[in-house]
Amino acid sequence: MTPLDIVLSGLMRRYTERVPDVKNILYALQQQGVINAPEAIENDHIAFRTMGVPNLGLASFEKIFLHYGYEKKEPYNFAEKKLNAYWYAPPADRAADNLPRIFASELRVGDLSKEAQRIIHKYTDTVTSDPVDALDLNDGEAVDAFLHQPLWKMPTLADYQTLLAESEYAAWVIYNRYYLNHFTISVHNLPDGYNTIDEFVSFLEQRCFKLNSSGGVIKVSPDGGLRQASTVAQMVDAKFAGGDTFRIAGSYVEFAERRVLPEFAHLPADQITRQHRRDGFEAANADKIFESTFVAQTGR
Repeated sequence: MTPLDIVLSGLMRRYTERVPDVKNILYALQQQGVINAPEAIENDHIAFRTMGVPNLGLASFEKIFLHYGYEKKEPYNFAEKKLNAYWYAPPADRAADNLPRIFASELRVGDLSKEAQRIIHKYTDTVTSDPVDALDLNDGEAVDAFLHQPLWKMPTLADYQTLLAESEYAAWVIYNRYYLNHFTISVHNLPDGYNTIDEFVSFLEQRCFKLNSSGGVIKVSPDGGLRQASTVAQMVDAKFAGGDTFRIAGSYVEFAERRVLPEFAHLPADQITRQHRRDGFEAANADKIFESTFVAQTGR
């Protein structure tokens, strides 16, 4: 395995252990005969959240995947949520492997209230140099361990709840750090009857999976080419500094249908590859999918 493969495998292994919906959805698909094994699923993209502070944020985080050959693509701005984001295309020399795209976002900490900034910096200021610079990025196991280790001390419940009241994104990151926020099933590569987002959502709803309803269960880009949905984040029992415990939002599962671009509509289905489908992301869709971890969804 290459270092990138080791990192991706480690991320998915720990994420799957932490998010029961992953195994439950894959089991339901196998039980229904849609797939023979979990490996039949194509992972459209994985997503990460970061804090926009010195030595951390996107400027630090992206070094990992840029080193592995990912290409930085379009920027996104989420004004209301005070976020910046980019997506990263998989290495061109591994196009045949259909590796996941990366979607990474960053909280504009300086746009928050003075109190929220104070709380965040109380933790992040302990990081006095870019931790990625100290990593051997060719050591996949070391990078995998880094992505699952504490970046700062455990927050107190009071600090978490103060952040939660102002920025649910900030609260998520202060506790969860670089944990994989979600992975995404490419529904367009599933068999007929399940390969549109509408059919797939119907399949999930029949099995009582709880889906994010913000902006409608199915989020559609203006061009109609990117159609997305997601589960609501799984709640986890979190232990805070001082021994307090509280149930908080963990991670979730996303589903994406990327439709064939008009100029390739004439191609036979068995000739359609990733390059023939709508690529990239849509800010309006992503804005609502962020809310899969928000109390308005998890508390329904």
